Amino acid sequence: MLRILTFVLPLALWVWAFIDCLTTPEEEVKHLPKVVWVIIVLLFPLVGSIAWLVAGKQRGALQPRTAGRTTGYPEYERARGGRPLAPDDDPEFLASLKKDDNRHEDMLKRWEADLRRREEELRGKDEPEDGRKS
Repeated sequence: MLRILTFVLPLALWVWAFIDCLTTPEEEVKHLPKVVWVIIVLLFPLVGSIAWLVAGKQRGALQPRTAGRTTGYPEYERARGGRPLAPDDDPEFLASLKKDDNRHEDMLKRWEADLRRREEELRGKDEPEDGRKS
């Protein structure tokens, strides 16, 4: 069992450090460029992983607070008080739904009227010219 742990624990540490290094944003990497850290972790699994954990990434209270950083979704950035609003709490979103709903209703009414008109035209063409039904 101890032999298995001596193999599995460094392997797990290496995989975790490699994935953590790949997914860390460039602005949170310390001392070396991100690409160099990836190469160090790949070429020197145990030492590189420990070095990455100790010196490679800003952790805990050292991480900068990026107040201007956004999610990239503008509907979440319109929130009051700095917190995102749920869609059902956002009056602008609800108003846009109502406007879209009215627009779709109008379009369906036009389509139905057009369909009735076409059916009337087809019924008129099916009747014989002398007025008798076949």
